[in-house]
Amino acid sequence: MTIKPIRNERDLRAAFKRLEVIFQAAAGTPGADEMEVLATLIEAYENKHHPISPPDPVDAIKFRMEQQGLSPADLQPFIGASGRVSEVLGRKRPLSLRMVKRLHDGLHIPYESLLAGVR
Repeated sequence: MTIKPIRNERDLRAAFKRLEVIFQAAAGTPGADEMEVLATLIEAYENKHHPISPPDPVDAIKFRMEQQGLSPADLQPFIGASGRVSEVLGRKRPLSLRMVKRLHDGLHIPYESLLAGVR
């Protein structure tokens, strides 16, 4: 097993290529150990150089609405009157902390998504 740090995209491609070869290695074998170390290195490199940001709060709400077949009217218990729901979905009004808590508790939207971009 020859493993080296992943320092650039070329190293990353090489690591993925090697991972494809050893991906089905049986547990407890040197190949499985190499696969585990490579996966850890790849994850660390990607987290540092290609982080995935949480979705925009409105996008997260719309995604949950789509998943659960909800209409804007269904958001009124969490956001408020229909006008307020329209303003939030239209990005004309930011979410309040009270709305965030209600959306999290009622629709199980992660706080991380609802608070993305809040400073």
